[in-house]
Amino acid sequence: MSLPVVDIAPLFGTDAAARAVVADQIGAACRRDGFFYVTGHGGEALFPTLEAESERFFALPIANRMAIAMAHGGPAWRGFFPVGGELTSGRPDLKQGLYLGEELGEGDRRVLAGWPMHGANQWPAAQPSLRPVVLAWIDAMTRAGHALMEGVALSLGLPDRYFHDRYTADPTILFRIFHYPATPPSDGNDYAFGVGEHTDYGLLTLLAQDANGGLQIKGRDGVWFDAPPIPGALVVNIGDMLDRLTQGLYRSAPHRVANTSGRDRMSWPLFFDPAFDAVVEPLPLAAEVRREARWDEADLDAISGPYGDYLLGKVGKVFPGLKARVL
Repeated sequence: MSLPVVDIAPLFGTDAAARAVVADQIGAACRRDGFFYVTGHGGEALFPTLEAESERFFALPIANRMAIAMAHGGPAWRGFFPVGGELTSGRPDLKQGLYLGEELGEGDRRVLAGWPMHGANQWPAAQPSLRPVVLAWIDAMTRAGHALMEGVALSLGLPDRYFHDRYTADPTILFRIFHYPATPPSDGNDYAFGVGEHTDYGLLTLLAQDANGGLQIKGRDGVWFDAPPIPGALVVNIGDMLDRLTQGLYRSAPHRVANTSGRDRMSWPLFFDPAFDAVVEPLPLAAEVRREARWDEADLDAISGPYGDYLLGKVGKVFPGLKARVL
């Protein structure tokens, strides 16, 4: 199987006919596997510098990286974690990473309100050049996220600013830089997973990946297939909240990472999610949707309350020790 490639450049413009074509392509992808490639996203020129600076960060001595460990980030939940420091479905992932997000000052209303996962990033003192490219990338991907949600709205027959006006005027923006070490097979053909089977929590994930691949998606038939990197393209997938909003019409598909390349792998996911205080309610769709059984048996329709409460519950399972210290 292969994923469709969608050029979203028209979503940044005003040509209604061109925007409608892109929206139709997004809708078809969301109904099938919930994954698609995206070009024309606006971050193409930034990516080579982001990749180079990320490689520099993970080449720093471990003491430099641990100086900005997540335990030092407080409720903002930002910083470095070593290999095995993050869990998926209760099992350690074979990766290390740097948690970042929208850079918010002390005077931001969300910081003043004491919302977890909002605040300032931690930056390595030994590498000041990392900060500007990361913040530029976050800005570019946030713009792309807003454009994509306009395409999603149009694909559902809604006004283009439907999600912006209700959920994403102040989106929760979380960004990760992940490094997956090269791993040999554990028995002959079974590789340890960089990230185990999961679905994402929010609305959209915008993923850049290096040339080494490793992303795998479970299709509707239950068979896993690869999503190899395409130069200059992102992989975009929908999360559980968009699945919930559309009552399963748009599907959040299970995926995982198996780094079988024999080389170190890197990826850069940005999560474009509802505002922390947004209450996500199903859309009034014209026709009833028959939801498929989920791989994890979770009942998305039972989710209630602010998105932030749901997100904290999920992330607390990924970093249970950190949750106990900072929340």
